[in-house]
Amino acid sequence: MSVRWPDGKRFAFSIFDDPDAQTLSEGRRVYSFLADLGFRTTRGVWPLGATREVNSLGETCANPEYLAHNLELQKLGFEMGYHNATPHSVVREETRQALDLFKNYFGHDPRAMANHYNRDAIYWGSARLTGSLARAVYSASTLSKNNNRFRGEVEGEPEFWGDLCRERIEYCRNFVYADIDTLAVCPWMPYHDPLRPFVRNWYSAADGANIKNYIRMLSESNQDRLEEQGGACIMYTHFGHGFVENETLDSRFSDLMTRLSKKNGWFVPVSTLLDYVADRRGRVEIGASERNRLQSRWLWQKIFRGTS
Repeated sequence: MSVRWPDGKRFAFSIFDDPDAQTLSEGRRVYSFLADLGFRTTRGVWPLGATREVNSLGETCANPEYLAHNLELQKLGFEMGYHNATPHSVVREETRQALDLFKNYFGHDPRAMANHYNRDAIYWGSARLTGSLARAVYSASTLSKNNNRFRGEVEGEPEFWGDLCRERIEYCRNFVYADIDTLAVCPWMPYHDPLRPFVRNWYSAADGANIKNYIRMLSESNQDRLEEQGGACIMYTHFGHGFVENETLDSRFSDLMTRLSKKNGWFVPVSTLLDYVADRRGRVEIGASERNRLQSRWLWQKIFRGTS
């Protein structure tokens, strides 16, 4: 869809940064850089401290110093997002506790989220897809390791929290694509999928999962195309995956973000961008044809290009 962006801006750009593997010092380095360039983005957090063996390194809001940094970022205009409760699987009451902590820390429920690979992830793994053929292809591509692993939407399971998600979170990330213009690939976002009723609205993202993918996605030619198309990019990334080495930002990342900052872009958090699109277009509920288009492209790219 074509969108007229605020204040004569030519395009929109945001980031949802998952906290996996990110240290406090790395986060400070990246976010100081982003703030100085004028970017305001979304940082996913784990509200709850770990109580069992973790499946990923990275800080949680149980660290007072990390929490203080997040509150500083929030005051500057960054958004805090939800990345499930903590870096290990949890049951329903732990998810409720995490959501309550998030609200206590940041003054409101999370508006945007992205699943972490916990059992409490919602509509994840093969449940992202509709149809036996699509699910079979996905299962084969992942060697069936994700089959029935994620249970956040399954009523009666200890990890179920679908009703809490629907009540308290507005936007959930799903498909990630190898294309800079997220809105061109997913023109319906944010959208509701009636086959997945526990999520109010889904959004898509561009694949910048690690430093290699990020700089490939944000190449000069892709930046220029995003601007020319008047599109919108929501970048999926982990700033803990190679963006900082020995307290120094990757030079290519630094150069590309500096170049992007000089363009006439609207650099806002994920929820701000999605709210703006939704306010101008209205609520979208996808049907079978739209769903098939989204999942077929994602599945093809996942198999042949390794997208997330």
